[in-house]
Amino acid sequence: MSDPEITLYRLQACPYCERVVRKLKQYDLDYESRFVEPMHSDRNAVARLTGKRSVPAIRDERTGVTMSESGNIVDYLDRTYGEGGAAGGA
Repeated sequence: MSDPEITLYRLQACPYCERVVRKLKQYDLDYESRFVEPMHSDRNAVARLTGKRSVPAIRDERTGVTMSESGNIVDYLDRTYGEGGAAGGA
């Protein structure tokens, strides 16, 4: 089995992160969760990825997209993996 193409950077019990998790599950997308440091100033992995330290953040290897902010991510997943999305979908 290959590694998931989507990596989600998140915090424990983060409602914005859970919003993205629900959307990933809705589209039955495999993803890897990477839990990041609770201290905003310690989120170097996220900063290297997106230029910001905020979570949630995703990296989609299939499309080459990297982004943060739950609203943006949910919109991206809808457009890309929802019905009629370019990457296939329901």
